Amino acid sequence: MLKNDLFLRALNNETVERPPVWMMRQAGRYLPEFRALRDKYDFFTRCETPELAAEITVQPIRIVKPDAAILFSDILVVPRAMGIHVELKDNLGPIIPNPIRTMEQVNQVYVPDVNETLGYVFDAIRLTKEMLNDEVPLIGFAGSPWTIFCYAVEGKGSKSFDTAKGFCFSNPIAAHSLLQKITDTTILYLKEKVKAGCNAIQIFDSWGGMLSPVDYQEFSWQYINQIVEALAPHTKVIVFGKGCWFALNDMAKSKASALGVDWTCSARNARYLSGGKITLQGNFDPSRLLSPIPTIKKMVHQMINEFGKDSYIVNLGHGILPNIPEDHAKAFVEAVKEYKN
Repeated sequence: MLKNDLFLRALNNETVERPPVWMMRQAGRYLPEFRALRDKYDFFTRCETPELAAEITVQPIRIVKPDAAILFSDILVVPRAMGIHVELKDNLGPIIPNPIRTMEQVNQVYVPDVNETLGYVFDAIRLTKEMLNDEVPLIGFAGSPWTIFCYAVEGKGSKSFDTAKGFCFSNPIAAHSLLQKITDTTILYLKEKVKAGCNAIQIFDSWGGMLSPVDYQEFSWQYINQIVEALAPHTKVIVFGKGCWFALNDMAKSKASALGVDWTCSARNARYLSGGKITLQGNFDPSRLLSPIPTIKKMVHQMINEFGKDSYIVNLGHGILPNIPEDHAKAFVEAVKEYKN
């Protein structure tokens, strides 16, 4: 039995004394303890060494004390497992030296045996669960097929992902074939994460907002929904689409247990667009954590009042920034714990 199950109760739409809180990218670069490990080990070594991944996952639970842990990993472990070579350099972001631009290249991408290629992730989950000792739930995650596709085709980060979009529009058969392979791999991967001990799953559609509402349905949402359908019988699924406010109504009709909202969508609009029943998560602007601590606390309380304390998980509208002072991250979490209805 979990000592703190507030996060899971909010996912169940139960009445709670206060909303739970965690932060996207909370296991990471704003913490001095994380930076000490980053200076000793390269990125994929940290991801692929269960002891390091578990330690990094648990660090914010000890230091910042949120209501849930999220496994330290990366969305790009999935394409790496599928035979797509990915390099990740700190401060430069992901690089795919041979981006996928033809049907021949798509045909070379395979759906792997996830236990063989991603077993280190499942080992990290088991080790993390031991270290957490039932203090809080553990969230596992994956990138949406569209977001993974963006990197695989563009070859690097981008402000607009025009090359990835252009591939969809000029070669839709190849694009859908690649998206389906990513989807199939992600389903296998996430099911194993749940078996290894994750209490909930989040799907990150970081680049969904690059698509028009019509193209979003074709190239992103239909694949995310396959994952939700496959995982919903086994665990709670949160879908977070950055810039995807236009899809909240369709998302709310799915088997997802919660929807993430970024800071460009107000609580009122998010409740309206999602139909008012599903649990929402978000949506504090990560840059706002640079505000003075009293301002952070006031804004957090205001945010909870706007979303309502039930069917709500307090979070940022995207990942925490590396330049956020540790005290400000703590203040964000403390503000939620101090909340009085």
